[in-house]
Amino acid sequence: MSDYDLRELKAPLVSGAPLRAFTWAIESSPARRMIANRLLRDAGIIDFRGVELSEAPSVRPELPQPGTEQAHAGEDFDPALPASLAPPSDLPFEPSAAFREAYVEGRLTPTQVAERFLAAHRESDAGDRPLRALSAQNEADLRAQAAAADERWAAGKPLSPLDGVPVAVKDELDQVGYPTTVGTRFLGAGPARNDATVAARLRAAGALLIGKANMHEIGIGTTGLNPHHGTARNPYDLGTHTGGSSSGSAAIVAAGLCPIAIGADGGGSVRIPAGLCGVVGLKATFGRVSEHGAYPLCWSVAHVGPLATCVADTALAYAVIAGPDPQDSNSTGQPLPTLSGLKDLDLSGVRVGIFSPWFDHAHPDQVSACRAALGWLEAAGATLQEIVLPDLELARVAHAITITSEMNASIEHLYDRHRKDFGLDVRVTLALTRRLTGRDYVRAQRARTRFMAHCEKLFTEIDLLATPTTGSTAPPIPESTLPGGVSDLTTVGKLMRFAFPANLTGYPALSVPAGYDSGGLPIGFQLMARPWEETLLLRAGQVVEAAAPRRAPRWHRRLLD
Repeated sequence: MSDYDLRELKAPLVSGAPLRAFTWAIESSPARRMIANRLLRDAGIIDFRGVELSEAPSVRPELPQPGTEQAHAGEDFDPALPASLAPPSDLPFEPSAAFREAYVEGRLTPTQVAERFLAAHRESDAGDRPLRALSAQNEADLRAQAAAADERWAAGKPLSPLDGVPVAVKDELDQVGYPTTVGTRFLGAGPARNDATVAARLRAAGALLIGKANMHEIGIGTTGLNPHHGTARNPYDLGTHTGGSSSGSAAIVAAGLCPIAIGADGGGSVRIPAGLCGVVGLKATFGRVSEHGAYPLCWSVAHVGPLATCVADTALAYAVIAGPDPQDSNSTGQPLPTLSGLKDLDLSGVRVGIFSPWFDHAHPDQVSACRAALGWLEAAGATLQEIVLPDLELARVAHAITITSEMNASIEHLYDRHRKDFGLDVRVTLALTRRLTGRDYVRAQRARTRFMAHCEKLFTEIDLLATPTTGSTAPPIPESTLPGGVSDLTTVGKLMRFAFPANLTGYPALSVPAGYDSGGLPIGFQLMARPWEETLLLRAGQVVEAAAPRRAPRWHRRLLD
C-alpha cells in the first residue's frame, strides 16, 4: 500500500562527554543554527514546512459528537461494576480484588499491607541496579492513611472497592504532602497544598496513596531515564528501560508493589511504559479525565490515565477518576462516561481495522504476537478488515511540533534561570525545538485538522484500530550513559511509532499485554476507538487478556502472600 509514509528516524546515540559537547554546541555555539537546521531536517520538520495545507487550524482535538445512545451515563458508571469483573485466573499479579478479599476475610489489614509495601519498596531500591519506581515516599503519611482504612474495614464500611488498595500517582500531579517535581531537581520546592482532582478522587475512594511515581524529566522523553531521581528500571529485566514518561507508574505495578498507578500521556506516556512493562494502560478520550492539578506541560494533547495489572483494575481506576470536573473546562460539555456492556465479551459486529504496512513496522516477535491478538478478537466475533490511514508522517511531525512547542511555552518562565538544571537530553530537545516558530505551530494545527478528518472518516468504516503498542520491546539501558543521559532519536521514533495518533486526535486508546519476545520482554497490543468508546476498548482488552500468556517479572514481590 503506497499510502504508508511513516519514516524510520535515524540518528546516532550520543552520551557522556560527546553529549555534553553537543549540548553546548546546540545551545550556545556559533554553529548552533546550522546544527539545529540539520537536526530539524532529520526529524522531518523542514519537509513538513513545504506541505500544502488548505485546512483551518484546530487548537485542540475537535471530537465528533456522540450518538444519542451515548449521550448520558447510567448507574453503571460505578466502581462496583468493574470490581465485579474476574481477573484472569492465571494472572501472576495481585489485582485489587485480592486486596479486597484479604480485607473481607480478615487475613490482612491495610496497615499490614502498607508495612509490607514499605519493606518491599526499600528492597527495590537497594543494590547496584535499583528499581527507582518512586521519586518520593512518605512513610508517616502512608501509615496514617492505612490506619484510617483499618477503621473503615473493621466497621464494615469501606468507601469503595479501592479502599485500602495501594495506588501510586505520577510526579506530574499534585498530591498533598508531596512536592510536584515533574521529574526535575528544582521544581516542587514545597509540598502540594491541594490534591489534583485525580488524586482527590482516589483519596475519596479510600485508596492508599503510596508515593509519587518517577518519570522522565518534564515528560519530554520516552525511555524513563532520569538523572535526578534515578532511572526507573524494567522489572522484567533491570538492564532495560521501562519506557516513559510514566516510567515509575509502569515499573511499580509490574513489580507487584501496587495493582494500580496513575500516569499521564501526551505522546504515548501511559501506553508506551505499559507495553514495555507488561501491564495494561488506558488513555481515555481527551478531557475524559480531569487535568486539574497536573503540571501544565502540553495542553492540547495531554491526558491523565491509569496503568494496572489487568483490564478489570484499569476499568476500576477509570470509573473512579473519570468524569466532569468544573475546574477543567475540557472535561465538561461532553457526554458523561459510561461502562454499559462492560461484561459483554461477544464482539460480533465489531470491525477491527489493520493498516498492514504500519502494523508490521515493528520487530517480527511483536508482529507475530499482535497478529495472534487479532486472531483472539476474531474468535470472539470481531471482523478484521484492511484499511488505509493516510498522512501518518504528516501527523507524526504535527504531533512532535505541537507537544514540544507547548512544553517550551510551559517552562518558558523557567528556561533562562534553570536551563542548566535540566538533564542533558532534555536540554538538547528544548534547545532544538526552541528553533520552531509560531508558523510551525499553526501549520501543525492545520495538519491536525486534516488528520482528524481522515480518522473521523475511517471510524465510520471500523470500530477499532489495531497496532502494536510500540515499534520495539524494552530497549537496553546503556549503563555507561548513567546518570548523565543520552540523546537517541532512533529509539524515540520506535517507541512512539504507534502512539501519537491518539494524542493528536484525542481518541481513546488501550495497551494490553499480548505476549513476550524471544528474550522474555513484554509485547503490548494497542487498540484505538472512537471518542467516548472506552468501554469497547475495555471489552476487547478483556478478550485479548484472557488468551495472552502472562508471566511474573524477574523482579517481583507479592504483598498479600
